[in-house]
Amino acid sequence: MTPFMLPLLTGILCGLRTMTPLAMVSWAAVLGRLSLEGSFLSFLATPVAAWVLTLFALGELVADKLPFTPSRKVPMQFGARIVSGAVCGAALATPAGLALAGAALGVGGAVIGTLGGAAVRGRLAARLGRDLPAALIEDAVAVFGALLILGSLR
Repeated sequence: MTPFMLPLLTGILCGLRTMTPLAMVSWAAVLGRLSLEGSFLSFLATPVAAWVLTLFALGELVADKLPFTPSRKVPMQFGARIVSGAVCGAALATPAGLALAGAALGVGGAVIGTLGGAAVRGRLAARLGRDLPAALIEDAVAVFGALLILGSLR
């Protein structure tokens, strides 16, 4: 994949789940598949960061199903997805020297994923008659999408 495609796709995943792509990027750096050495994002390459982000990602998978969890489109949640997309995009494009472009693509992807993900999940929930199955499908897309991206890194 090109250095432009990965940040965009990862940004879309950030629109679905804020923390899962961040955990994936951190693990990619810890496992040596993504070089962040000497960059402002080098903290992501530590095992502590990877484990903490993984715990946050798991917590988000649970919290998303709770009835009082706000919409992803409210400012706080939308903003978190945009920041996550920017960080992931910048990290993935850093080895190519394109961190700023990667951040922009990650932000664009996060907007697409946030709005598109909400629309698709809403339609799917209406079709299935309940939100939980739609939420679980969205979880699967976010997790397996992140694993596919991790697997594509060398």
